[in-house]
Amino acid sequence: MLFKIALKNLLGARLRTFLNVLVTAFSFFLILFMSAMYNGMLEHAKQVTMDTEIAGGAYWHPEYDPLDPMTFEDAHSALPGDVQSLVDQKKAFPVLVSQASIYPGGRIMPAIMKGIPPGQNIVNMPTDALFGHDDIAIPVLIGKGMASDTKLEVGDVFTIRWLDADRTYDANEGTVVHIMDTENFKLDMSHIWIPLKKAQTMLAMEGEATYVTYEKGLPPVLDKGDWIPRDINYLVQDMEAIIAADKPGAQVMYIILLALAAMGIFNAQVLSIFRRGREIGTLMAIGMTRPRVVGLFTLEGGLNAVLAAVATLIFFGPVLWYFGVYGIPLPIDYTEMGMIVAKRLIPVYTIGLVVSTTILVSIIVLIVSYLPSRRIARMKPTDALRGKAVA
Repeated sequence: MLFKIALKNLLGARLRTFLNVLVTAFSFFLILFMSAMYNGMLEHAKQVTMDTEIAGGAYWHPEYDPLDPMTFEDAHSALPGDVQSLVDQKKAFPVLVSQASIYPGGRIMPAIMKGIPPGQNIVNMPTDALFGHDDIAIPVLIGKGMASDTKLEVGDVFTIRWLDADRTYDANEGTVVHIMDTENFKLDMSHIWIPLKKAQTMLAMEGEATYVTYEKGLPPVLDKGDWIPRDINYLVQDMEAIIAADKPGAQVMYIILLALAAMGIFNAQVLSIFRRGREIGTLMAIGMTRPRVVGLFTLEGGLNAVLAAVATLIFFGPVLWYFGVYGIPLPIDYTEMGMIVAKRLIPVYTIGLVVSTTILVSIIVLIVSYLPSRRIARMKPTDALRGKAVA
């Protein structure tokens, strides 16, 4: 009964209802779209990181901290028993990390030198480019960003200086054998990659490594010594933190959009109560209780959320589908800003996102519909029939 009356009154308002529904639907669309973009950024960053760097996870030397190069000198040792067994079975590969200084074009630049097995196929890196360079002192693999910073090209020779395990400085010439194009800036910026055996010989660290990356789906090993297991969630937390730090700016926009939609519905309810005084008085006079009248007007406002959801599906659904399939081209390269973001970002819509957004919008609409409707409870039927509104 109440639902039919509320729907009839709402559709009878026409332009006022259309404007309220359109603003609410637009707010619904933007909140859904922006949240899906952040989901897409996080999913893409996780996928790229897993594909190019961490695979199923890693075991770190207890002294290793990738954010503190000062720890690299002591972060190396022979592999624990079960970890070495994974390496022998080609289910994992070790990496040896050290500081270095490079001299491209007569300039000095700090770098992180990493030794990696050229034959690994666990992560998506062109390490096979390090094969077959017996005539080169140190074959070097770098990324496009590093090549741009150092002005190096394939075939260029530059000097590398390092500190070995005996605390002795040594130097030799490195030759760029390949420049990789990767979305993962952590493999690129300030990094040079060389064959693992070469790195172990140069650093006098035979058979040692800094961390071991293993393939997906492997259970934890038992004999890991004092090495620290790092799962995928731990290894991508820096990307999650970067994306989470950017969300408050979007949330301010959400609040503004919801405030505009709520303001329109609130004003519409106040105007409706003011103009429909005789109708309210008639309903009370024929026996409708005050709570039911309040519920009727609240329901009318709440139906805005239902119509807004339908309008979002009709008017903005094709837009959401198009971007979900073809993505959104971004105008700048975010890798230079320390973020793994695709050049064409694809939003990720989840059931949880749609449901939570719908519930949020519906609750806000119901609240702003109920607040002005409370005035009806203070109206006298005789005053309402005369068209007098409560101040």
